[in-house]
Amino acid sequence: MASVVSSNEHSGSSDNHCNPFPAATKDHHQPLPRHPEDPAAALANSRHEFGEHGGVNMSIEASATFTVMEPETMRRMFTGELGPDRDFFFYSRHFNPTVLNLGRLMASLEGTEAAYCTASGMSAVSSVLLQLCSAGGHVVASRTLYGGTHTLLTHFLPRTCNITTSFVDIRDHEALCRMAHDKGITAVVDNTFAPMFVSPARLGADIVVHSMSKFISGAADLIAVKKRLSRVDGIETESWPGTICHDVLIGYLAPSGAVCGPESFVNSLMDTRDGSLMLLGPTMNPKVAFELAGRLPHLGLRMKEHCNRALVYATRMKKLGLKVIYPGLEDHPDHATLKSMAIKEYGYGGLLCVDMETEERANRLMKLLQNCSQFGLVAVSLGYYDTLMSCSGSSTSSELSKEEKEQSGISPGLIRMSIGFNGTLEQKWSQFEMALSRMQDSTKV
Repeated sequence: MASVVSSNEHSGSSDNHCNPFPAATKDHHQPLPRHPEDPAAALANSRHEFGEHGGVNMSIEASATFTVMEPETMRRMFTGELGPDRDFFFYSRHFNPTVLNLGRLMASLEGTEAAYCTASGMSAVSSVLLQLCSAGGHVVASRTLYGGTHTLLTHFLPRTCNITTSFVDIRDHEALCRMAHDKGITAVVDNTFAPMFVSPARLGADIVVHSMSKFISGAADLIAVKKRLSRVDGIETESWPGTICHDVLIGYLAPSGAVCGPESFVNSLMDTRDGSLMLLGPTMNPKVAFELAGRLPHLGLRMKEHCNRALVYATRMKKLGLKVIYPGLEDHPDHATLKSMAIKEYGYGGLLCVDMETEERANRLMKLLQNCSQFGLVAVSLGYYDTLMSCSGSSTSSELSKEEKEQSGISPGLIRMSIGFNGTLEQKWSQFEMALSRMQDSTKV
């Protein structure tokens, strides 16, 4: 979980669009009661969208544009008199019914008034920052941001918008939010790593962003189907009996993001005159929204197992003498802080780090874990059902300078593990021990 606070705010409300997120008006700079509702319960209590013909699943609205019965209606939609709250849509870059429903579910998950979903996590982050900050604005951000966000703040925004950033150590998110609100500054939290077990908005954050292709998706971004195709007169068709067939994988890459926050801010993102989502157009595919909406109901079950195994493995790895970094361990410097913030039923997160000190030793262990014992896969990203491993300094945080990596606690041999839940816990642990034993044996020769 990483935080950004931004000043020089220029857009937090929008008056020219109807509100598709009806909710009670509240003071967004006042934190809600601590953990008033389990996110899983909030999801279960959210509005269920049925399919067009009564199906238990919502329909996919794949249209880019929408018709109206009366020409005068078009003018009323563009002035904001009519909108998605009354089932009036004009173009899917603005609001799409399927994506809008996923946004309502994300708002329930995070305990915010509203949410809308985007084509990627980075599009969510960049759209929020561009909506909040004008040219010459300033951002105060955590040193431990995702590498892509760090690069956006250190290189892209200064070059294109003269928006500058100060990086600081942020450990107490509630104190950060209080401090920001005292100064009239918006607090933004990236909760990609901590869905379900930490609810930043319930702890005072104004805006919460997600990369939904991680834990929320749980499927490593690719949704695919296999079809049997045949070639007849040079044209590929679905196979018929007696034809020569071959298998192909047909699918779509599905990076996805979300912005959760006050209804006024989410609506401002869609303003036809200066909304960053509307004008920059990082539109989520409604087919992706449909898939993600079907995965949210079991996110809580998945997160509990991710977190449980991460704690068990971290505890056992430490007993083996490895240098383990995991906030669920009592000797972690931020254990007490996270314990006070987290919803205890879910644990302390599904990611841990093992510091092998050098990149060579880290790569050797990961190679054995993947190719010899099948403990996990060497890959970036996180939240997959199998364990994913990568050397952060040479992959997802490679954009950082040597000094920035040191300040963030990223050593050359730091292995980030996103702990999966496939197989049994003991089966996967024995695979880890096997690989570690082989590595230790090879160093003795």
